[in-house]
Amino acid sequence: MIVLITGASHTGKTTLAQKLLETYKYPYFSIDHLKMGLIRSGYTKLTPEDDDQLTDYLWPILREMIKTAVENQQNLIMEGCYIPFDWSKDFEKEYLKDIKYYCLVMSETYIKQNFASIKKYANAIENRLDDEWCTIESVLEDNAQFFELAKKHGVNYVLIDDEYDISIDLEKL
Repeated sequence: MIVLITGASHTGKTTLAQKLLETYKYPYFSIDHLKMGLIRSGYTKLTPEDDDQLTDYLWPILREMIKTAVENQQNLIMEGCYIPFDWSKDFEKEYLKDIKYYCLVMSETYIKQNFASIKKYANAIENRLDDEWCTIESVLEDNAQFFELAKKHGVNYVLIDDEYDISIDLEKL
């Protein structure tokens, strides 16, 4: 099974992937590692701030990695914000039955009531070298955009509205 986890920055994608790794022993792949490897190696002139262009650049590679994992009957969790909302159009039916997609979205109320915690847990799994750009305004804007796009494209989303307690039961899928 392939599990795709996307969402705005600071929604807990990496934390959820780590939790699923510990629970189900499925390896996970951080799209940010691929992004930074390509940027630092000079294979692209894009920068970490070029989100839309990075999605277009990275998705063909990620898509083929997913297909390979399905064909090899391997489990894989792939997490990051560079998964397009229309991702499923790139897979035939026999692939789609083995792929589960989750978009994490925080509600406006949740963000306003819990912004200090959002910042506090930003380094729960990985050490963010520079997190000064993360403001309540940017988190509100990013999550509103992800929520609208998730609804527009009819994709599966997990709304974090009351408390932060995300669990996905892969055995029930």
